[in-house]
Amino acid sequence: MKKNVVLGLFVLVFAFASCSFTESNNFQTDNKDKLLIDLITYVLEKGHYSPKELDDAFSAEIFDRFIEGLDPLKRYFLEEDISRFEMYKLDIDDQLKNKELAFFDLVYSTLLRRIEESKLLYQNVLSKPIKFKSREIDVDYDALTFVQTKKQLEERWVDQLTLNLLPAYDAKIEKQAKASEVELQNLDNKAIKEAEEEVRSELLKTLDDYYSFLDELDRDDYFASFIGAVTETFDPHTNYMAPSDKDVFDISMSGKFEGIGARLQKKPEGTFIVEVISGGPVWRAKALEVGDEITKVRQDSGEAVDITGMRLDDAIKLIKGPEGSTVYLTVKRVTGAVEEVSIVRDVVELEESYAKSATIIDEAHKFGIINLPKFYVDFEDYSERNAATDIKAEIERLKEENIEGIILDLRDNGGGSLQTVVDMAGYFIEEGPIVQVQASGNRKEIQKDNDASVLYDGPLVILVNELSASASEILAAAMQDYQRAIILGSERTYGKGTVQNVIPLSNIIRSNDLGDLGALKLTTQKFYRINGGSTQLKGVASDIVMPDRYAYVDIGERDQDNPLAWDQIEPAPFKPWNKQIDFERVISNSNERIKANDYVSLLEEEAQWIKQQRDNKTAFLGIEEYRIEKEELRQRTDRFKKLDTYDSKLNFSSLKYEEALFLKDSILREKRNRWHKELARDLYIEEAVNVLKDLKQFTYARNTVKG
Repeated sequence: MKKNVVLGLFVLVFAFASCSFTESNNFQTDNKDKLLIDLITYVLEKGHYSPKELDDAFSAEIFDRFIEGLDPLKRYFLEEDISRFEMYKLDIDDQLKNKELAFFDLVYSTLLRRIEESKLLYQNVLSKPIKFKSREIDVDYDALTFVQTKKQLEERWVDQLTLNLLPAYDAKIEKQAKASEVELQNLDNKAIKEAEEEVRSELLKTLDDYYSFLDELDRDDYFASFIGAVTETFDPHTNYMAPSDKDVFDISMSGKFEGIGARLQKKPEGTFIVEVISGGPVWRAKALEVGDEITKVRQDSGEAVDITGMRLDDAIKLIKGPEGSTVYLTVKRVTGAVEEVSIVRDVVELEESYAKSATIIDEAHKFGIINLPKFYVDFEDYSERNAATDIKAEIERLKEENIEGIILDLRDNGGGSLQTVVDMAGYFIEEGPIVQVQASGNRKEIQKDNDASVLYDGPLVILVNELSASASEILAAAMQDYQRAIILGSERTYGKGTVQNVIPLSNIIRSNDLGDLGALKLTTQKFYRINGGSTQLKGVASDIVMPDRYAYVDIGERDQDNPLAWDQIEPAPFKPWNKQIDFERVISNSNERIKANDYVSLLEEEAQWIKQQRDNKTAFLGIEEYRIEKEELRQRTDRFKKLDTYDSKLNFSSLKYEEALFLKDSILREKRNRWHKELARDLYIEEAVNVLKDLKQFTYARNTVKG
């Protein structure tokens, strides 16, 4: 199942309990599992923005989600197991109401037995030579059915293990040929046999390690997965967090955590990068990008562990580690290329998650660019450093540089604090509404900018992409509705228009002898533009659309499993900006430039090619077909490399206050130099500069006749 991708906007709630809340339920039980069921179903019913009926349809959704989460590759359960489970398929709702665990107990006991049997399966398969014969198999794991017999199950293991071994086998043979100084086709049979034995032995060791890891899991781990299946049936962002998960969440929200600095998502076909955290090791090293699949994890010493089919929590435990240690990840790129990358685990550098700016010189023009990775805030004290006050400072510094226009870069910005959005929007408009927030029961609140002053009234372009979410979408939508800025980027933004509260479950009951019960991240509100439309699912459509490599990758809210629907409410009263942009002319000019740009065409070609690669749900098990495909992949990848060497000829400079800092901080200078080089290669920035020029020319006072 597709999981939560973007954290978005959160309100941390630490005192959800009240007298009236606890009086309506006594939650009397000495069984922790039953208490969790009672608590969670109650909170979902009373607190969720769009509560569901606990009925047969709800039961069926939980059933499918739980089974798929436990066995995504369909290599544990047999069809007969599923048939036995299905006697409870429409009864799970009643079991939840009655605090019964018959369905979970049956699935759990069956899974443990099938896992033990699968140990013999993989050991048997890997005890014999693997034959890499030309044969096509289906790798659309969502569409795969459970097999009927153990013989068919063994055949499935053979297929999946063979597919897994192919890259390592090919690499090993190439290494043997190079060492022997012969052509690949002239490598002797002994060397080929040794290569096959080595990769088979390595995979056997990897699986042995993985199953040792599985042996350490207990009932609580699997029960947490069951509770997760229940909560995520409400929407993708409503999740149960076991006590250990809650600790990790608290740490990640504070921005102080060790690891690689990326968020992962489990899909049936593998474990994917869904967010690169600004300031983290991955971000600094540019080692991974959204859409990459991690297939293996290797520590400083030891063999690589195959995480295909592994639970997400288990994979994360392998990837995480102490600051300063190195982890080696085998990655399948969004393009299909496979390589191993090394990442030094570290803490996220908070400074790199803050706003930063630069000036852009283009011929006789000077513009400014502000990059905002997230809408950060100190939840304990808003007066401390936050995104709004930092953006204000950057705008004032750019104005001192006499810039003619500003680019606000919100690409890859997954959200953050709502208050910072409202404050920030007020810098660009006179007073008025910024966003509408609606809770369950149609209770609506309009968040407004009450300051009539305007900090910056010049040309403004806001850059977005498919990973711009939540707070980013609110700001972009408000500027679009006020006709204040041009939104330039992907066809539309992520489309997350909901708010989540974190409810510590132990706070709900007066006394608790069962320890920490974890927390529930609960969807409680929905965002609406001031024009009345929700940002949920639809996101914000760009005024000017430019392709990017994610254009056809399923990463938006609309690509989640069961997102809340789009809808609309009454618009809030507001007046458009006091200047008028000739949008038709500005957009038309931009579209003509984009159409004539060969590099943009190449970028669109790459996006289409990536889509073709990802839509391919078949694979060949033959070594010859694998090598042909690998060579085709190399040629296409080489073709698109010229995008990485593009030079817009724009000149970027740090502001005066940063230049002074460079004298004491050479590392900061290096970081800014790297950023400026990236900006010079950025097609989006180049076109945004051109749009700013047009905005300067085709923006008028309201009611002025346009010439």
